[in-house]
Amino acid sequence: MPESAAQQSLADVPLTELVACHECDLLMRRPVIADGERVECPRCGYELYNHRPQVIRRSLALVLAALFLYIPANFQPIMQMTMLGQTSHDTVWSGVLGLYDSGMQSIAVVVFLCSMAVPLLKLLCQLLVLLSICLKVGRGYGLLLYRIYHHMREWGMLEVYLIGILVSIVKLADIAELSIGFGLFCFIALLLVQVWLEVTMSPHQIWEALAGEDVRARH
Repeated sequence: MPESAAQQSLADVPLTELVACHECDLLMRRPVIADGERVECPRCGYELYNHRPQVIRRSLALVLAALFLYIPANFQPIMQMTMLGQTSHDTVWSGVLGLYDSGMQSIAVVVFLCSMAVPLLKLLCQLLVLLSICLKVGRGYGLLLYRIYHHMREWGMLEVYLIGILVSIVKLADIAELSIGFGLFCFIALLLVQVWLEVTMSPHQIWEALAGEDVRARH
């Protein structure tokens, strides 16, 4: 069917039954798929969305795991450094305080926001969104919180902070005696859980569940 004729045939179709490709802007009818299947654009092959089984339960478990790891990752020692007979225990929070006390208040604020505040706010937004779907209450607030979460995604940069920690360990290894702390393992685990959560928490299914369009996402 020519593209102009196809567009005319879609003119009377409700918007809820249409989907547009994010890459080539092709407008098409939204196909109905089963769990585990995915939809690709027939023009460019871009993956439009897929349906993962038990996405809400799996996402909720990962959010709770991330919140459980948050406190030890930020307040337990990342490393212990011994130099000239003096020993210090460094944490993410002590790093923020050290920058602030050194006169670098603006950098301290940026580090605090990107490594502690924004990641925690993202997790809390995700938790409240998932709870609003599971409990079927406050979906209007859930939609608002999910929009806020998407705006904050670019500000949480745990991976950048982790790279900085690893670079510091390599550079200090020649001038001081270093030992890895429990906090570093929790920090790495927190980063991995958040990456896993980003992959599991399918935006398409979350939007549909918040709008009450897909009951499968709740299971």
